[in-house]
Amino acid sequence: MKIVNIVPGFGGTFYCGNCLRDSGYTKSLRKLGHDALMLPIYLPLNFNHDVKEGETPIFYGAVNIYLKQNFKLFKNMPHWMERIFNSGPILRYAAKKAGSTRTEGLEEMTISMLNGKDGKQDIELQELIDFLKVHIKPDVVHLSNALLLGLAKEIRSQLQVPVVCSLQDEDVWVDAMNEHYQQLVWNLMSQKGNDVDAFIAVSDYYAVEMKRKMKIPDNKMHIVHIGIDPSIYQYSIPAQNPQAIGYLSRMYKEHGFEVLIDAFILLKQNEKFKEVKLKLTGGMTGDDKLFVNKQIKKLKKKGVFHEVEFIEKFNKESLSEFFAKTTLLSVPVLKGEAFGTYQLESLACGTPLVQPALGAFPEIIATSGGGVTYEPNTAETLAAKWMEVLSNQDEISKMSEKGRIAVLEHYTNDVLTKKVLEIYEKVVNK
Repeated sequence: MKIVNIVPGFGGTFYCGNCLRDSGYTKSLRKLGHDALMLPIYLPLNFNHDVKEGETPIFYGAVNIYLKQNFKLFKNMPHWMERIFNSGPILRYAAKKAGSTRTEGLEEMTISMLNGKDGKQDIELQELIDFLKVHIKPDVVHLSNALLLGLAKEIRSQLQVPVVCSLQDEDVWVDAMNEHYQQLVWNLMSQKGNDVDAFIAVSDYYAVEMKRKMKIPDNKMHIVHIGIDPSIYQYSIPAQNPQAIGYLSRMYKEHGFEVLIDAFILLKQNEKFKEVKLKLTGGMTGDDKLFVNKQIKKLKKKGVFHEVEFIEKFNKESLSEFFAKTTLLSVPVLKGEAFGTYQLESLACGTPLVQPALGAFPEIIATSGGGVTYEPNTAETLAAKWMEVLSNQDEISKMSEKGRIAVLEHYTNDVLTKKVLEIYEKVVNK
């Protein structure tokens, strides 16, 4: 089967769970004998994916569509100018700039993209379809998220193939808009969902959320958890001398980075935990630098900055080394997440989880047995839960072993990709 997965690139500036999910699918599909391809839009993937950068062109180049959306002067720019703005160096530079992944200012472009052929990116849409017609001729096209639903109608009608759409964290983007845009976008996504043959939510929690928000009928909704390749993660006994708390995600407010920092400061006020370290990785965007610097100043003022380590490398080849030095992982996302791939990577390496009882976190922890939850999601409650868990080495060891076993038995790419293939086969046959 020929499968094309259309994926928004992110330029490699921060940890992207959705991108890891899509690259894992692609690698596993190929391993199972299928002709699978990741087709990046907006920005390069650039995260040491199993799909080489440059394997396909980058469609809907972020700089080009931004200029066309906002300035009439660039609406009919010549091809030579488009090629310049769509070059790797320009797009990588754009990915590092503030606002490259910010909802604010991109509401109209989001709506335009959802409008597909009737939006301002109609030329880019046809270029993508023409490429698929000539070079790929897929049996099924898989959209990485519901914000790409504007592509579905023309892909189905012109290529005569089914379209499948993953659902993961669209609410993070849409709910960051003002109320006027929020309802408009949810209504538009609900409407465009009629052009899709099947939706795949990454958790039970998120399936319920998106059926409600997008009015998706039961017969179109499928649930397949995210998987990883556990063979690339080395299992280690949770660190004890010294103990250390890890954080793996983009360092910004919505992912609870400030909650984590404040909790660590509270933890260090207890003499029993004076040796505990904090290890941080996952990168940031240009928008996040001021916020992160504010947290650093806070750590310095409290005299604990020397106990904190910022780790620049967060590709999968570096993560085993990162987790080997940690005792627990916490990513206290303020409103929870649809899944959180970093949880599987942590469990695969033997590091238990301490997560807020929000989103899909309780679902993953209950299924794996590899961690605990707490509520409410405050620095005080998180610090108290850390103290409780760090004081019980036997429980840490049990959660470490259970978590690794759960990944091997339930969360491998090969097992979960077969479930996705069953969905492909149903929609193709239909």
